[in-house]
Amino acid sequence: MTLRLVAMADTHGAHHRLEVPDGDVLIHAGDLTPRGTRPQLEEMTRWLRSLPHRHKVVIAGNHDFFVQEKPAEARALFEGLTYLEDEAVVIDGVRVWGSPWQPWFHDWAFNLRRGPDIDAKWKLIPEGVDVLVTHGPPAGMGDKCWDGRRVGCDDLLRHLARVKPKVHLFGHIHEDKGEWLHGATRVINVTTSDCELPCTVIDVETA
Repeated sequence: MTLRLVAMADTHGAHHRLEVPDGDVLIHAGDLTPRGTRPQLEEMTRWLRSLPHRHKVVIAGNHDFFVQEKPAEARALFEGLTYLEDEAVVIDGVRVWGSPWQPWFHDWAFNLRRGPDIDAKWKLIPEGVDVLVTHGPPAGMGDKCWDGRRVGCDDLLRHLARVKPKVHLFGHIHEDKGEWLHGATRVINVTTSDCELPCTVIDVETA
């Protein structure tokens, strides 16, 4: 059997423009809001709850300041959704791990310095994860900015090789949507880029 994932990222408050396909699990890979205020997050979570998917898995991104600054209040707003921050959920035998961090990017939310700081977060990802959801990309795949810079995380790439998930989903870099293969892992930038790009649909075999 398969589990149909419908993935998006970087909606930035433009979610009402997005056509969302049917599926079993809706995944939002961060940047739910434009500026990370509580009212913006309230509006977004109401919209997510209104969608018909059986399961909805959400992580934060670098625009989602309220989630980092007021974590208890933010978690209350995710009622009816599954918010993941360095933690897992199992859905129909498929283990999903979510993490919002990325290497330091301007002065946004969920930034960590490259090296030991961010590596400590990736070390938390256990083996046996089927679907890895992060906000930022690994180095070299889906990480190319408009000016040619690559901003993906080398440490995340190294842990991707350790964990070997079936699928790694992320957003963050609007200019480099697409799919790559790293070993047996499908690596997919699922950005919807302010809802100018479509959602990504992925079928994952269940246990």
